Amino acid sequence: MMDNPRQLDKLPDEILLQILCFLEPHHLPKLQLVCHKLRDVCLDHELWKHHCFQRSAWYHFLQSRRRVQAASPRVKPDGQQQNESIDGVNDNHGDSHSLPPTDQDDLHQSRREHLQFIQDMANWDPVFPNERVSWYDEYIQRHGPTSINWLEVPTVREGTIFNPIEARGVALFNPNNGDDGLGTLLAVSPLDDGSVCLWDVNGSRGKQGGIIANSRSEILFLNKNSDNQVRRSKRIDSGVTDCVSVNHNGHRAFFAVQSHLVEVDLNRLEVVSRESFEWSITTMSQVHDNVPLTVGTSLGIHLHDFRARAHVPRDVVDKVDGSGWEDNSPFKALFDPNPLPPYASLSQPTPTSILHLPRPGDNEMVSDDIYVAGRFTNIIHYDRRKFPKIVGSIFSGAQLSSLTALPYPYSTLDYEVRRRGELSAEQVARSKSNGDGRTLIAGGVYKTKGSLELYGLSSANQSDSGITLQNSLLKNRYKAASSIILSVANHGTKIVCSDGSGLIKWFERDGHTECLRIRVGHSDSPTQSSLFASMPGSGDMARKIISTKSKYGRERRNEDNILFWTGEKLGMVSFSGEPLFKPEDFSEADADASNEEDEQRHLYSKRLRVALEQQADEVRFVRDLGRGPRGNE
Repeated sequence: MMDNPRQLDKLPDEILLQILCFLEPHHLPKLQLVCHKLRDVCLDHELWKHHCFQRSAWYHFLQSRRRVQAASPRVKPDGQQQNESIDGVNDNHGDSHSLPPTDQDDLHQSRREHLQFIQDMANWDPVFPNERVSWYDEYIQRHGPTSINWLEVPTVREGTIFNPIEARGVALFNPNNGDDGLGTLLAVSPLDDGSVCLWDVNGSRGKQGGIIANSRSEILFLNKNSDNQVRRSKRIDSGVTDCVSVNHNGHRAFFAVQSHLVEVDLNRLEVVSRESFEWSITTMSQVHDNVPLTVGTSLGIHLHDFRARAHVPRDVVDKVDGSGWEDNSPFKALFDPNPLPPYASLSQPTPTSILHLPRPGDNEMVSDDIYVAGRFTNIIHYDRRKFPKIVGSIFSGAQLSSLTALPYPYSTLDYEVRRRGELSAEQVARSKSNGDGRTLIAGGVYKTKGSLELYGLSSANQSDSGITLQNSLLKNRYKAASSIILSVANHGTKIVCSDGSGLIKWFERDGHTECLRIRVGHSDSPTQSSLFASMPGSGDMARKIISTKSKYGRERRNEDNILFWTGEKLGMVSFSGEPLFKPEDFSEADADASNEEDEQRHLYSKRLRVALEQQADEVRFVRDLGRGPRGNE
């Protein structure tokens, strides 16, 4: 057959898949290079799903549990012990007609094991109907090697010394939602000097992990010469906080700087508007189309409709009356032509995470539900249509630091039964398709230990109320993390979280089974000492994690990495044997730029010396004009 490659194209894909099942997964990437047909078959989703399940910690735990149950004697109601086989067939002692197993029995046993394997895989399968998943990427993320990559550190030159500048947050930017023809994915971060920096995450516009643009310094800071000091922050914060939100369609980013919300045009890297709040901003929601941005301050929740704002700096104020009238007048709050938008006050301060809940089955469109978590024991639920009224709350008992969600239902009972492999494939499919539920995922700390919490949410069947109710919950405490969980996110079919001990962990969607863990470690890049930096010798920790999977545009193999922010610099977890880029890659570029500058300086000095020598020759020539030969004197 291999003498005539065209005969391979005539072989059905089902037969090829059955043959490829006997190969080890690390052989399949090499086989992809033979021809287009083998490439397509080797990337078959069911093939890689089979490998993912067979090597999963979930399946190994289930097999160990069954072996323990099979080895332990069972007790009858009358107190006598009995040993049963896994198939439920008892031994017939004294039966003279018992026969040794035949080939037919082996065939039946093999068929039962195959059916049991199919049922177990259905119970494990984390994918919901209409959810797009690349099982090839899933296998690499679950069982492949991992590497830590450190993005280029921004610096400022002071004389001959380049001092690093710390990053104060991170968000991802997909220009035109990734439909720019290049699949561009940029990391956006405010820097400690008040500038905005852009990194190329996937190498579509420059060197991967390198800086492609940086704004002027101090553009995010409030103009000290401005007369508009009415809404100054009552709290003293240092520089830019970790609040960053990006509008992909509008090419705009919002940065929280103390009590000011600064809007920046990412094409020009210039400030286009500035909004001030009464208290310091502690968190923001993500920007979604056609809904206002939700801003959390230390004592309240605000709805900021950036679509209705004039794109001019808020520092510019036209004053008609004398200075101080609007500050001292008792009628200011009644007759102010530009009053503050409505906000919801908080009885307990400092929200830390705001989530716009997605619509059922759609991860891109959001509903009117807003969930707020922070340094209080409840998750507060607002309805945007009824804001600022609180429509509900979920008691957690922990101090939560991060929220995310899945647009699919969650049932603690179903997942517990599925962990024992007791549901049939039809029952699993029915449980996934029933209802329009969603899953709220929270991470925080409970009694000094990390707490990973999952809440099943469903919509009440009432006419126009649209009330969202909690119908299930799971709280994985003490086992999820040894210290506070700082950030949670969705990564493929897994839940990923980072903790205060410097670990990034991946869990199955049941919230219990750990798939993978990796330690962030130390960066080789030099950094200045800072109050926000990690303690010496403790290693870096990821304060915020983001999946780099592009929601729009073309998909590329194995590019769904984890971007993280340590509080001072940016890094990325890639699923590769070697780092995608290293700090010396950027230092070489800096060295090349420095060498080029030195060469230009040397060339300039050389030309200047030649010019001075020519001028000296001309001076000597002019001075000697009119003089005769020295011998005639």
